[in-house]
Amino acid sequence: MSISPDIGAVTATLGLGGNVGDPIHAMAAALKMLDERGDCHVIAVSRLYRTPPWGKTDQSFFYNSCAAVKTSLTPDALLEACLDIEREMKRVRVERWGPRTLDIDILTYGEVESDASNLQIPHPRMTERGFVLLPLADVAAYLAVNGRLVSEWLAEVDTSGIEIADESPDWWRRP
Repeated sequence: MSISPDIGAVTATLGLGGNVGDPIHAMAAALKMLDERGDCHVIAVSRLYRTPPWGKTDQSFFYNSCAAVKTSLTPDALLEACLDIEREMKRVRVERWGPRTLDIDILTYGEVESDASNLQIPHPRMTERGFVLLPLADVAAYLAVNGRLVSEWLAEVDTSGIEIADESPDWWRRP
């Protein structure tokens, strides 16, 4: 896959998930929207996982995936692009950890560390969540987060109940 010359050298990782409506379609559409932008290019996507709800457990199973993107956007601009896509996919924020059509989280952004009120990088709870670390290990197992590799964090979290829903990293490209 070639990167167009207008794309910067920053690699960001994203976590995607949803459990309302057709979350697989919503995640695929979101990845396509990001990839079609001139300032963002999807370079890797994990397998698709079916995961039990986390935090608020009285809801449907989720589908989760992670992606690596090359972008020339700033972290704040990437966040706004992701929020715009969520809104376009009819995401409504009603309750924390509640049901959703689509959620896109910025997990990492190059070597940037930020503790801003609107965007914390690396994502503050990613190292505690099997539903994030398992798909992230598909695309960035050797990425260092908070001084440890994703694969090391993954070895310490609960991944019970998480199933592979689609083995192919190209699941999002299907019509």
